[in-house]
Amino acid sequence: MYATLGSIFDQTVSKFPNREAIVDLKRGQSWTYGEWGTEVNRLANALIDSGVGKGDRVSTFLFNTSELSTTLFACAKIGAIFNPINFRLKSEELAYILKDASPKIVLFEEQLRDQVTSIQSEFPTIQFWFINDDKPNYAKSYHEEVEKAQATHPTVEVDEMDTYAIMYTSGTTGRPKGVIHRHRDMTEQSLICIALLNYTKNDIGLVTAPMFHCAELHCCVIPRVHAGATNIIMHQFNPQTALETIEKEQVTVMFAVPTMWSMMAELEGAASKVGTLQRGLYGAAPMAPVLVKKVKDILGINLIQAYGQTEMGPAITFLAEDEQLTKVGSAGKPAYNHEIRIVMPNENGPSEPDNILKPGEVGEIIVKGPCMMAGYFNLKEATEKALYKGWYHSSDLGFMDEDGYLYVADRVDDMIISGGENIYPREVEDVLHEHESVQDVAVLGIPDEKWGESVLAFIVTKDPTLTIEELEQFCKGNTKLAGYKRPRSYKFVEELPRNASGKIQKFLLREQRVESANH
Repeated sequence: MYATLGSIFDQTVSKFPNREAIVDLKRGQSWTYGEWGTEVNRLANALIDSGVGKGDRVSTFLFNTSELSTTLFACAKIGAIFNPINFRLKSEELAYILKDASPKIVLFEEQLRDQVTSIQSEFPTIQFWFINDDKPNYAKSYHEEVEKAQATHPTVEVDEMDTYAIMYTSGTTGRPKGVIHRHRDMTEQSLICIALLNYTKNDIGLVTAPMFHCAELHCCVIPRVHAGATNIIMHQFNPQTALETIEKEQVTVMFAVPTMWSMMAELEGAASKVGTLQRGLYGAAPMAPVLVKKVKDILGINLIQAYGQTEMGPAITFLAEDEQLTKVGSAGKPAYNHEIRIVMPNENGPSEPDNILKPGEVGEIIVKGPCMMAGYFNLKEATEKALYKGWYHSSDLGFMDEDGYLYVADRVDDMIISGGENIYPREVEDVLHEHESVQDVAVLGIPDEKWGESVLAFIVTKDPTLTIEELEQFCKGNTKLAGYKRPRSYKFVEELPRNASGKIQKFLLREQRVESANH
């Protein structure tokens, strides 16, 4: 039988019982692998004692906590299905997922009490477990349930093809879908990340991005546990605290989305605090070339990019440290055992996998690999469309160069067609990022009577005196941007709506694009 997430956890506990496993910064507590193994067993048995059986869902509605990671491995040991929920969701959005996933137990914390309290009466069959003191009257105490449970190994038989988790997509286009991943998928993902990200037992990883999202959880936390390394868990990201923690805990590796790296690099004295940081990982959203250079110049660390999607576990490609500037703008080459094709998009249904485009031609990115999801939870038609003919159809547009490197242009739905010409928002965004007064930018199309669509740029500025006229002159003078690709409208905003993985939620911008554009 192939390994499961529960068995790889037990193997690490057996090999490294005295090594530091996790540090919960908010709680001010740490555990060796031996101590954590006991905690995981207690929770596993507490779940069984509370009626959770194999195949039942257990949801976490938490920020980054030791309880979240303990729940993951406790569920893995007993064949329960782990369901981490986005802590940024409002009460109605939370209720939508609870209705869809139908968990037996939901873990939540003080900062999210209001969201849970407002909807808990709609779910009389769900047990709500509170991880802090002073629990609400409708909830049980997580720690009391764990403390009274046995520390013996649970005896549930779990198979590699059993479902490990249902992870809801981050919703860049609307309602999230529950992605089903099996134990084998994530064991494969872990091995790939250990190999390509060079994790060893000597690593100390800082957990800053949300753990409910697969980028942090599957590419960082689980592989580091697999390797016997340490995970330092930060409850919420704060750039100054992150730098201080790197220095204090002698962190060697961390993942952050591009905006997080930018925030850290801009702080005074940042370079002096990252002396132990050997590798910086980024993904979930593209990093503009100017930002890649900025992070490398200021922080002096090697960056590794991963491109992926929840449906693939998530990692699809990696761009190594020595390729960040020589292949700037690329998402890298396929992960081990993954195959990528660029195919002609089909407006009337899924793209045909054999309709392969030549290098340099933009089409839909489709991928096949060992970490591919089993499907979407309760969504048969969406599953059949996404996994048409055994390939995952990403809805991302991109191209391969002559050397086999992938370049991601944009989402299929985000492409702008102006005067019959295709415009990919990312190429416009990368140019605008080069302006010294631009902090963040998002580009999309708006209706245009003459051209069909024209380009609108939402700008977050570092300098409140920046004007539309300055941006127009900047774009006109930039040799990387053809005239027809220039924004014809701009809107200055305080921030861009992003989901937990750092991706811009352009569907929210579209709701205000026409009426709010400044011409």
